[in-house]
Amino acid sequence: MLDSRFHPVAYNVGVNVGVAAGQSVFHAHIHVIPRYEGDVTNPLGGVRNVKKSIVPYAGDGEK
Repeated sequence: MLDSRFHPVAYNVGVNVGVAAGQSVFHAHIHVIPRYEGDVTNPLGGVRNVKKSIVPYAGDGEK
């Protein structure tokens, strides 16, 4: 469905398992992020560079 509707060229898929990994929703919670050529300047690092954080998590100042 995502391919036919949004036509991405790639995806990032992420799962946080455990508090130390950043899990904040304690059920199966999978992030599927469609990606496009040029959506970020440098795609290395995967989802870390997709967008600015919109949720103020503890430790954000450590970037």
